[in-house]
Amino acid sequence: TAYFVAGCYIHGLDDQETVDLTKAIVKNGTQLKFKNKIVADKHCIGGVPGNRTTMVIIPIVTAAGIAMPKTSSRAITSPAGTADTMESLANVIVEAPKLKKIVDKVGGFMTWGGGVDLAAADDKMIQARHPLSLDPQGMLLASIMAKKFSVSANRVLIDIPIGPQVKIKTRKEANNLKKRFLKLGKALGMRVKVIFTNGDEPIGRGIGPNLEAMDVMKVLQNEPDAPKELREKSLEMAGMLLEMCGKALPLRGKSLATKILDSGKAYEQMMKIIDAQGRKKTALRPGKFSKTIKALKSGTVSEINNSLVSHVARTAGAPKDPTAGMYMHKKLHDKVSKGEPLYTIYADSEERLSYTSEYPLNKVYTIK
Repeated sequence: TAYFVAGCYIHGLDDQETVDLTKAIVKNGTQLKFKNKIVADKHCIGGVPGNRTTMVIIPIVTAAGIAMPKTSSRAITSPAGTADTMESLANVIVEAPKLKKIVDKVGGFMTWGGGVDLAAADDKMIQARHPLSLDPQGMLLASIMAKKFSVSANRVLIDIPIGPQVKIKTRKEANNLKKRFLKLGKALGMRVKVIFTNGDEPIGRGIGPNLEAMDVMKVLQNEPDAPKELREKSLEMAGMLLEMCGKALPLRGKSLATKILDSGKAYEQMMKIIDAQGRKKTALRPGKFSKTIKALKSGTVSEINNSLVSHVARTAGAPKDPTAGMYMHKKLHDKVSKGEPLYTIYADSEERLSYTSEYPLNKVYTIK
């Protein structure tokens, strides 16, 4: 498998090879079939820490009566994937026959693709990609679309973040990837919409499974300290899906999504999904040990190094230790006074926390 992954990385996959790999991954496992039904799905190609929009979008969209079954990967190069974060709240390893019943009962789910026989071959390849830190483009496309195809998704929204420290660094690269997604979607009989978003900083404030889950719950419960960017991006994307699925008129999707979130219906829906998958008994908390990094000077946050954020959070133990990670006190363009907290690192072991000192911790933020 490692040779195959390396071969795909070195030589690339053309469009036909990508279609064939997608179909082969799906054929290798079970498929969830929903006859004559609109089935929504979304995916972010990754690289932005704390980008847990899926866990806000699915409760909104399913509350509007649209089916949204979602199988996600665990983290490949990030401190948490959707599956890792959802696992802080609910069981993410659910058998395929039960998943169909969950959709019939509550409209959707968020599970780990490798935990069920849905596109499971993809997770076998991810196990080889992870230690090699390889993400070949053709394999990335096949990996994403196989998960959509395996749950019979026919309305798919793809989020491509662009930024200096994420997977896609330029608009030119993003446009190339967009074309390939649209072509692949057409070959698989899906209506695909691709959007470009800002990948300059983490979306939420929490980085790591539990901390990200805490952010999601704050947004769903309309807490005053809920991360604004996470709420806003989730509402934009949920609105687009509601329009694509015919639940809202063009340009009216976001206001419907906002209404569903503000009314508390999305939170109720999340509770139903968690109960249907199997609620986790463990308390949602950050790591017992922490270290706060403070500003060395006053000024404005001009840059946040996403790749360094990921490295530090992973070194603290995320995603294997769900309590490990970071909490960002300051966001891009925030004003900062000397000595003010910039971010706090959490871990459940003092040793893991001490390992984070290997990194230039004051370089995570650039203050000007």
